[in-house]
Amino acid sequence: MTQTPALPVLSPGELLFRHEPRFVWAARTMADLPPMGAPEVAFAGRSNVGKSSLVNALTGRKTLARASSEPGRTRELIFFALARPGESDRIRLVDLPGYGYARAPKSEIARWTGATRDFLRGRATLKRVFVLVDGRHGIKETDEQVLRALDTAAVVYQVVLTKADKLAAGEAARAVEAATAAIRKRPAAHPQVLLVSSHAGRGIDSLRDAIAELAEPGHPIEPEPEPAQ
Repeated sequence: MTQTPALPVLSPGELLFRHEPRFVWAARTMADLPPMGAPEVAFAGRSNVGKSSLVNALTGRKTLARASSEPGRTRELIFFALARPGESDRIRLVDLPGYGYARAPKSEIARWTGATRDFLRGRATLKRVFVLVDGRHGIKETDEQVLRALDTAAVVYQVVLTKADKLAAGEAARAVEAATAAIRKRPAAHPQVLLVSSHAGRGIDSLRDAIAELAEPGHPIEPEPEPAQ
């Protein structure tokens, strides 16, 4: 008698990110934002820290978000959603324009900086901001400014160290330890610092699980059984 192989047990993050990702909206100002609905998580960070690459790694789509080596390429608030066909969105991912240096006119930088600031402190459906920090350099003053603003606005944020593939094992551990110490007394900071690599896939599952905790409950997607031998 042939035994039916046991189905793999998938984590909440794996189940959530089996939903089809899709582009929803691009907003230039607060007046352009989409109507509030599903919970939202946003990805903030310095220009060229890897926000768009991380969104692509999370969703398993290489070109969902436009990644570029040019600082300041993302100039709008870009909304993506995860949902099964015909069902309401489980969660929305918001790729924010970068802060810091950008190759763009000062008027454009001021516009998207203002829109991002207003979004971060005035969006009821925003459940968490993932603040991306280059793991090789740690939290800089420009990052500190954003963390202080989020503390003031009482918006929960979680630090995510990127480019883990460029760090040796000892360097990675020290980077996480330093970032954890830097946020320990911050009122709106999530205590766990995540370390990820969009290129190598390191830490992506942990970040998916963190996002899944914030999503709307939905029907689980059953994994397909493996073919019988």
